[in-house]
Amino acid sequence: MASEVRGVVARAKGQPVSIETIVVPDPGSGEALVRIKTCGVCRTDLHYRDGAIGDGYPFLLGHEAAGVVEAVGDGVANVVPGDFVVVAWRAPCGSCRSCRRGRPWYCFDSQNAAQAMTLLDGTALSPALGIGAFTELTLVAAAQAVKVDPRARPEAAGLVGCGVMAGYGAAVNTGGVSEGDTMAVIGCGGVGCAAVAGGSLAGARRVIAVDVDPRKLEWAARFGATDVVDASATDPVDAIRALTDGFGADVVIEAVGLPSTYRQAFLARDLAGTLVQVGVPDPTMTVELEMIELFGRGGALKSSWYGDCLPSRDFPVLIDAYLKGRLDLDGFVTEVISMDQVEEAFAKMLRGEVLRSVVRM
Repeated sequence: MASEVRGVVARAKGQPVSIETIVVPDPGSGEALVRIKTCGVCRTDLHYRDGAIGDGYPFLLGHEAAGVVEAVGDGVANVVPGDFVVVAWRAPCGSCRSCRRGRPWYCFDSQNAAQAMTLLDGTALSPALGIGAFTELTLVAAAQAVKVDPRARPEAAGLVGCGVMAGYGAAVNTGGVSEGDTMAVIGCGGVGCAAVAGGSLAGARRVIAVDVDPRKLEWAARFGATDVVDASATDPVDAIRALTDGFGADVVIEAVGLPSTYRQAFLARDLAGTLVQVGVPDPTMTVELEMIELFGRGGALKSSWYGDCLPSRDFPVLIDAYLKGRLDLDGFVTEVISMDQVEEAFAKMLRGEVLRSVVRM
C-alpha cells in the first residue's frame, strides 16, 4: 500500500519551495523504500528550483541523504530492511559501454526507481538526481542505497552522498593526488573543502586553499589546508607559484565553475600538472585559452563527475575514515534544520554563511 508523507517540492521556476503531501509507492522489483533520516541542502537543489537543470516541474528536491531501508522489492540482494544506507545518485547499470569496459564510475545508464512518486492529485514528481530525499520516505533503485556502518551520525553520513564525495573524489580519484604532491583548491565551499580534506588524507605535502571569502579560508584550514590565499587581495596564480618554489601545483582543483577561476587553475599548474574542474558552470559560459599554452604546459585537463566515484566502493571507505577520526564529516555540518526551513537555507547558502545546512526529518 502506498505511503503518504511530507516532502519539499519546487512547483515552478524560481518560485519558493512548498511542503506537499507525497505519495510514495511500495517498492517494486529492484527497488528500495528508504526512510530518510537526514538530507543536506546542496546547491544542485537550488539549481533544480531555479530551472538550471531542466524544466521537469514539479521537482521533489533533496539528494544528499542518509536513512534506513524500510522495504525492498523482488530481486534485491544488496540491502535488507533495517540497513543504514547513504543514497547515491549513481548506481552503475553493469551493461552500458562504460561499465563493460570496467569503468562503472562513468556509467551512462545509471539506475533509478521505475515507479514515480506523485502529488496527491496523481501528478508525477521528478526526483532531484533520481532521488528526491527532502521527504520522510523515498523510493530509489536498490543499487542507489549503499549500506554503511550504522555508527555514523546520519547528519554527517548523508553528506558523503554528494558534496563530500564530489570534492574528495575530485582530488583523490580524478586528480590522483598522492604522497608528496602539491595541490591547490580554488573555491572553498563544501565541495572545495572536501577536496582539501581529500588531498590532505592522500598525503599531499602542500594543500593551498584559494577563495575571496576569509570565512571559507578558515573552513579550509580546518580541513587540512597548509596555506590559504585571499584571491581578493592577491593574484592567486602568483601566490600558488610562490608557495611551490615557482613551479605551480601538481594538481589544481577548480571548485567554482567560472571561466576566470578555470583560467587561474590552468595557469597555476606545474608543467605536466593536472587541472580538475568540479565546479559546475552556467551552460552559457565559455573559456578561452591560448593553444600554445595548452600544448606547451602539457599535463591533463579533466572534469570530475561525482568525484568519479563508485558509491558501493567509496562510501563505506569515507564513512570508515570518519569513524576512525581521519575525516571530519561533522565539520561540514553548519546547522541542522527542519524541512520547513529549506528555502531559508538556500538564502544562507547564497550568502556564503554555511558549509551545509542539514535537514533532519
